[in-house]
Amino acid sequence: MKSRLLVPSYSPVRRRMMQAAGTAGLLALAGGRFAKPAFAKDGAVVTLADIGVGDPGDWSKLVEATGTDVKLIAIGNAPSAVLNQLLAGGGQGTYDLVNIVGGMQEALVEAELIDPIDTSRLKNWGSNQFITEYLASGTPGHDFISHDGQIYGVPTVLQGESFAYLPEHTGELDSYGALFDPKFKGYVALEDNYTTAGQKTALYMKSKGMAEIEDPADMTPEELKVVMDFLIERKKEGQFRVIWSSFEQAVSLLVNEEVYVMDCWEPMVYAARDKGIDAVYAAPKEGYLLWAMAAYIVNNPNRSDEELDAVYEVLDFMLDGWYGATVTLKQGYMTNPNAPDYAKSHPDDFSDEEIEQVTEITDNVQQKFEAGGSWQTRWPTHVDAYEDEWQRFKAS
Repeated sequence: MKSRLLVPSYSPVRRRMMQAAGTAGLLALAGGRFAKPAFAKDGAVVTLADIGVGDPGDWSKLVEATGTDVKLIAIGNAPSAVLNQLLAGGGQGTYDLVNIVGGMQEALVEAELIDPIDTSRLKNWGSNQFITEYLASGTPGHDFISHDGQIYGVPTVLQGESFAYLPEHTGELDSYGALFDPKFKGYVALEDNYTTAGQKTALYMKSKGMAEIEDPADMTPEELKVVMDFLIERKKEGQFRVIWSSFEQAVSLLVNEEVYVMDCWEPMVYAARDKGIDAVYAAPKEGYLLWAMAAYIVNNPNRSDEELDAVYEVLDFMLDGWYGATVTLKQGYMTNPNAPDYAKSHPDDFSDEEIEQVTEITDNVQQKFEAGGSWQTRWPTHVDAYEDEWQRFKAS
């Protein structure tokens, strides 16, 4: 069995750990966090922790094909929240898979919280053109699934994010500047996440010449301070109605028309539309915030070979056509290249309208990647500065 929690004293991961659990708690976790397997040995039930967008709502096709079922558990998406849940929250002894926005490999690997992916066990891996086109070695997207030459994440979703708006109240919007426009004072919401709200703000400020920022995706402490000072000034002026922290909260803000402009995920727009709200997801001239979701195998040495087989069955299912088409319809995200063709060839599962939607959504997201922008950085070089500056903004 490998030694655990061998994190260098200088590592920002160690600081996150200490904040999460305290020295005494970590010692207890080191001795007992693997006491229970992630799922019962008498049944193939894989526990999947998901941020709210990777659930197709029905896993029966997986059960029919493999005998393996999925138990879904909600998890937060902010980097420190993920670490806290896996360490202090006992997630490492509870979860088999964690499906979150990728790019967290450095922190998770240093803390020995995840295992490498054996891609040879995934029949859908080699035929996935999105991996070779957007996530190949040498591309920025590769950082969302790999670390130190190894693959750690299975890409389940790819997306370009921007912001939502209600055109009835705002007219057409095409710039992140809408988040800071005094016309919408008190009717703007930001996500409680420096890797989204902070980076979008940096994209806007750089494009307008308001700050000298070399890379909005990975700012220096000095650059970051300029961005946060700007956000704090806007906050004190009353620009932001709320800093949202959950999917349900964000959708409610749109549905109740409490905000007109919101830094958010595109599935929230789809959810608001389902409730009769005319919400639009913007095409910002500054570019999109590009990212990929990654499903990680949680490191649990007590997991049996049979249980690991079931984990890989779930991962391969998440790269397959039915899962991809279903999640694309439900969330408005691009999933895998099998999705459009699967929908077209299975009219018993998907209506003509749904088949068209899967194709349109996939084409739309591919256009976002062609338009470009900035790949989201989930674990910046100066992560401690990001954490501190974001807390300063929230406390202001």
